[in-house]
Amino acid sequence: MAKGIIDDRAAAQYAVDGYLVVPGLLDKQEIALLGRAARADRVLDEHAFGRSDGEGGTVRLSLWNHPTDTIYGMIARCESIVGTAEKLLGGEVYHYHSKMIMKDAHIGGAWTWHQDYGYWYQNGVLAPLLTSVSIAVDRATRENGCLQVIRGSHELGRIEHVLSGEQAGADPARVEQILQRLTLVHVELEPGDGIFFHANLLHRSDQNRSDQPRWSMICVYNAARNDPYMESHHPRYTPLVKVPDAKIREYGNARFAAETAAQWLAPDQDHSATSLSS
Repeated sequence: MAKGIIDDRAAAQYAVDGYLVVPGLLDKQEIALLGRAARADRVLDEHAFGRSDGEGGTVRLSLWNHPTDTIYGMIARCESIVGTAEKLLGGEVYHYHSKMIMKDAHIGGAWTWHQDYGYWYQNGVLAPLLTSVSIAVDRATRENGCLQVIRGSHELGRIEHVLSGEQAGADPARVEQILQRLTLVHVELEPGDGIFFHANLLHRSDQNRSDQPRWSMICVYNAARNDPYMESHHPRYTPLVKVPDAKIREYGNARFAAETAAQWLAPDQDHSATSLSS
């Protein structure tokens, strides 16, 4: 793993761009363990559900609220990643949720342009003091639908979102104008690379029409001082116990058990990506 918390220069770059790419966030052994565990995990697969992208494709994902004593939980709780989130958000953070995005070869759907805070605003989160880290399980390329971001778009504030297929997306007319003024970046990553990004950063991805899968694990952190004012399908402030980075390898072969308290979200519970009122 790229050990340690990011430095001040990297944090300053994140503040300007709205995102930060960290090569080798997980090393080759760690990402191989994650990939093998995820693809062999029957429970993870059983809790996966799809979201239509409005373009004829479907995004498949599994989503859970609280980190568990598995490789997924060790990654979400490890000192380097949590410490970096704390540096970016300026204080204590807690785990808001994690998910595995499964863009399989030929059939993986697209994500429309959106801001994550465009979803989470509905959950009683008062400020966009959240950051996500997306870790490439597979190589992410333009061909297999890598993440796209609009550099600096987090400075524009929250944009109204409308439904596109089964996904809530940012106002298309506004995004069209933003793209004429700001820079579009295709974030191509090697397995184990990560990207931290601001809750108001506009981002999307294309369908995967290639022969190669593109799976990624995303961990989301909310600032403790940004505790939502109401209950929702994602947790309010819950103390997060950090673990040494070495725990990732220790739990590399541990997978979710059926009786885990992972608090899986089913499609009828995951309202934030599909509704503008819940």
